[in-house]
Amino acid sequence: MGRERIYTKTGDDGTTGLFYGGRVRKDSELPAAYGTVDEAQAVLGLARAEAAASGSEDADELVGLLVPIMKDLYVLMAELATLPENRAKLVPGQSAVAPAMVSRLEAIIDDLDTRFDPPTEFVVPGGNRVAAWLDLARTVVRRAERMSLAAAADPSLVVPYLNRLSDLLWTMARWQEGTSIITKELS
Repeated sequence: MGRERIYTKTGDDGTTGLFYGGRVRKDSELPAAYGTVDEAQAVLGLARAEAAASGSEDADELVGLLVPIMKDLYVLMAELATLPENRAKLVPGQSAVAPAMVSRLEAIIDDLDTRFDPPTEFVVPGGNRVAAWLDLARTVVRRAERMSLAAAADPSLVVPYLNRLSDLLWTMARWQEGTSIITKELS
């Protein structure tokens, strides 16, 4: 018995299969949204790898925070990869965003926010490599949020989750920068 091949050739016509069935064009709103979430997850992987390699005192804690978020993004992508008529089949927390997932992000933000003095001006990204990757992830998450507006209709919690995640990534980046935060006052 041979090993299954990674390629199926079913997408050669410009369509992709969805969770619970159905096919859509690859440039439609669902693949555009979950593809952008996938991109955000990849950038979070870079932030995780950079943190692990940095040897900073907060590295293990940051990695411990990022891995569950990256797993959450699989749940979020499953929801976005499902046609609206099949979304009743989704299971909160397993294949659809659950309220507890959003609340967990808020709790992490609240905790990290107490660990540094928040800047009062615009932040110039790049205080260190970990923070820079987190800021890049934040911008990709913001794009995923915009893309998800059309793909995740109410009562979906995809957009609130992505909104909190971008806030969390901003907070994580500032936490990782510590005293190396550079700001720019608007004049």
